[in-house]
Formats: sequence, structure tokens, C-alpha cells
Amino acid sequence: MITPSQGTEKSESQENRPIDNKSLPASVDQPGSETDVTPVNPCQTDGPATESSPAAPQPAENPQVTSSESTALAGSNSTELPANQAKPSEPNATAAVSKEAAAVPAIVEVLAAETPANHGQFQPQRSPMGKALRGFLWGGLFVGTAVVSGLLGATAALMLPLPGHLGQSRPAASLGELWESGFRYQVTRPVNILVMGIDEVLDAPSHSDAVFAGRTDTLLLVRVDPDSQNLSVLSIPRDTRVQIPGHGMDKINQANAEGGAVLAAQTIAYNLGDIPIDRYVRINTTAFREMVDLIGGIEVNVPKRMEYTDQTQQLYIDLYPGWQTLNGDQAEQFARYRNTTGDVGRVQRQQILLRALRERLTHPTVIPRLPQAVRVLQRYIDTNLTLEEMLALANFGLDIESDDLNMVMLPGRFSGPAEYIASYWLPDWDASADVLQTYFKANTPGRYVDHAGARYVSDLRIAVQNASGETETGVAVAQYLNDSGFRNVYVTENWNTVSRRTEVIAQRGDRSSASTVQSVLGVGRVLTESTGDLDSDITIRVGRDWAEVSSEEL
Repeated sequence: MITPSQGTEKSESQENRPIDNKSLPASVDQPGSETDVTPVNPCQTDGPATESSPAAPQPAENPQVTSSESTALAGSNSTELPANQAKPSEPNATAAVSKEAAAVPAIVEVLAAETPANHGQFQPQRSPMGKALRGFLWGGLFVGTAVVSGLLGATAALMLPLPGHLGQSRPAASLGELWESGFRYQVTRPVNILVMGIDEVLDAPSHSDAVFAGRTDTLLLVRVDPDSQNLSVLSIPRDTRVQIPGHGMDKINQANAEGGAVLAAQTIAYNLGDIPIDRYVRINTTAFREMVDLIGGIEVNVPKRMEYTDQTQQLYIDLYPGWQTLNGDQAEQFARYRNTTGDVGRVQRQQILLRALRERLTHPTVIPRLPQAVRVLQRYIDTNLTLEEMLALANFGLDIESDDLNMVMLPGRFSGPAEYIASYWLPDWDASADVLQTYFKANTPGRYVDHAGARYVSDLRIAVQNASGETETGVAVAQYLNDSGFRNVYVTENWNTVSRRTEVIAQRGDRSSASTVQSVLGVGRVLTESTGDLDSDITIRVGRDWAEVSSEEL
């Protein structure tokens, strides 16, 4: 049995008070093990505790994690909470800053094959096989945002990260042997993975750990849940203002640069209700470009002219609107383009790329190219994942459908010029608690307890976006919804291309309410992602199917 870690109480007076911290739900029994173990967040380091004050934060001792240290992210001692944070009221600490070390529980079981004798034992070193296959992790992820959910389908698991342990080193196997053996593994419990796309460090030596020491351009919290057969991805805007343990208030993208994967994971766990981070993946931006080129590009609708130059990052963006196949360089341009919607607009485009990447990776013509992708991309990945877990994910990915992929963004708003000199994304902690409870099973009650009844769908902000090609369709749909009892409906700018099918987008993750709206419309499909109108709770992108149904009723 896996014993859940206990939450940490935080000071009520803390400046950026996050959501309530409660204990996590009980985990499932682990097959083939009779020993009780406590899951330890991988974000633990050896060495003395560090302290800092809010007024003059001091850098943490040994803030940057070496390759071998970041691989394990666990140790005999943990970093204590800094002085400006409340101490736990009980001896139990959070998963991210646990006081005791313990073996991390395995999350895979072997089917039709013998379990290795050392299965479930913790070894901080990467095995040659694990190192050789790090590129597989990348396949499913996408440095711009996509990392993980991209490879759903038959190849998803080989590119997704999971917690677990490989044990002693063993000889490298051929990709064919690994693919075959992958179907003997199953994911046995839900797993949370922190995926980070790292800004390019221009002066870093090639193939060194320094290439992963930059700020995070993309930050994703991914939950792989075999119980519900769902994959949930939380996009965290890089400008999100949070408490970085030991460093005070700052943008969340600074955590990796200050303290590597350890501090980044601690920061996520501390601010998001002590959600345990089981494993991490860091990806250099070069990986994304080469991955897209290797699979022959991805098909994306560029909504408008995109032209932008960033001399500091050596980024030159030049894209024209419309459906097109983007190569690796163009896909990165699409992901990193900044406009009036700032960092949040980038999150939206990255989610679009995620779905496009998933569609491409499941195409039969792409599968034969995966071995080459592994060889090319392995040098761009840093992770503490193990082979068994990657192979188990492959098995898991076979059963994942498009509707089982949930992509949500951390709710919040932009800061105003009168609030801070710098521009921040300020989280709405109540709404965040609601999202985390729904998709990450965090024990963090938000504003809405009863999603079926207490949340009034009629009061939600519903944006209507015309993608039917018919001039008056958007206004007609808005009027229909008003007549149906929805009181907060508005029409936003038309979509730039014609869509065959209507999409009802749960912009803030409320899939239940989106399904209610879809049933009233009588057409379309529900998507849980944040690609709709930023001010809406639900966005309806009206396709040609609405006009067809309406004409039939008339």
C-alpha cells in the first residue's frame, strides 16, 4: 500500500497565499509488493537547509543540480522551508520537502514477463538503456508546450515521463526489442510529471548540463491516470507570480534557472496545493525543431499574420495566416510568438500544437521514423524517468482517445501597471483549486463544490466565434443561446477559416458545463483546452454543421 504524504500548512499572512493544502487521496495497492512505502517527491536534495527573508532573499546553497543529482531528485535529507514560510504544524512534511527518505514506489507491473529482482528499488544513476532512450520521452512532449501529451496513441508512452526505478544498469536493447517488451508493462497508479521546455542558453557548451540551466519557456504539469484513462495537462504561464522557496516572490520561469529541476518542482508543489511531483523532464528547444522536421512537419491553422523579431533570443518570426504544414523552425515560431495576449496567447498556441503533434505522431507513415528520432533527440533531454515506465506508457497510450486528453491553463489574470513594474500572470487561487481538484485529484476545494448543480451554467460567460463561413451565423447562435436561458453570451471576432464541425471549448476546464451547452446546441464536440476567448468560461467555435441542423429544423 502506498501511504499518501501529508500537506503542509502555510501562513495565512503569506503575500501570495496559494490554495488550501490538504492530504492527497489514498493511492492504490502496488502489485507484487507487500511492503508499505511512503511516496517521496523527487524534489529533495542532500545538504544543509537554507533560509532567506522576504526583504533580502539569499540564494540557496548549491542551487543548480548536476546531471546525476537531477536524475535522482531524492536524498537522505531534504531542504527545509525558508524562514519566510510557515513551518508544518505536524511532523509530517509535504511531498516536495519531506523530512525522511524512502524508496519511491514503482508504478508499473510486468505482464507475461518476470519482474526484475531489483524492480522498485531506487538507484540515482541512469542506466545506459535509459540514457539511450531519453529521446523517446521527447517524442510525446513538445518543448514549446507539448511535451507529454503529444505522443498519445501508439507512441505516447515512449515519450512520456513517469515515476519509477530502473535499478541496476543492464545492456542496451534494440528498439524493436524495447517496443515488443513495452506491451508487457502497465501503469498501476496515477502519476504527476513536471515537463519543462528550457530557453536556449546561448553560451552553454554543447552536450553539457548548462543547456538545461536556463529559464523555463514552457511549464506543464501532466497527470497520467490509469484509473480514469485520462491524460490531463495543466499549462502554467511562464510569467505566473509565485513564491519560490528560498528566493521570495518571482516569475515561475525563474525557478529552474535558480535551482534546477529540484527547485522548479518544489515551487510547483508549494504553490499548487502540495501536489506531489513524481518525475520531471527538461527539454532543450532544439529538440522540438528537430522532432517536427523528422516527422515531416505538422498541420496547423495560423490564425493571422505573425511577424516578430527578438534579437536577444535570436528569434525571427514570419508566418502567414491559414492552414499549412509547418516545419520545425516555423512550429517554434508559432509557439513562441508574442502579441497583445502575451504569455497566455503562447500557451494557447502551444496547446494547438500539442493536438497537431498528436495527430501527426499517430500517422502510420511516422512510426518507421521513430528510431531515427530517438538517436537524434536523446541529447536534448534531461529526465529521471526509467525504461519500464516509458514502455508502460506506450501501453497506456494505445487506449487514449482525443476526448481523453484534457488541456487546461492555470486560471488568473494579467497584472495592471499600477500593481507591479513587471508584467505578471496573477493566479486566481479559488479557480485554480477547482481545476486542480477536478483534473489532478488535489484535495483543494474551490468555489464550486457541486459541479452538477451549484455551478450555474446560465451565468457563465459564453463567447461565440463564427467559423461557419456564413455572415450571420455567430449572431444567430448567440440569440439562440439567449432564448435558451443563457444570460451572459457575447459574439467575438470570426475565426479565420471555415470549420466543418462546431467545437464547444471548456476554456477554464469546466467540461460538465461545456457538455450542457453542447447538448442545448445539438451539434459539435466538447474540447477541454484553453484555446478559446480568454475572457470566456466557454467558447463556441461555430462550424458549418450548425447551419445544416438549423436549416433542417426550419
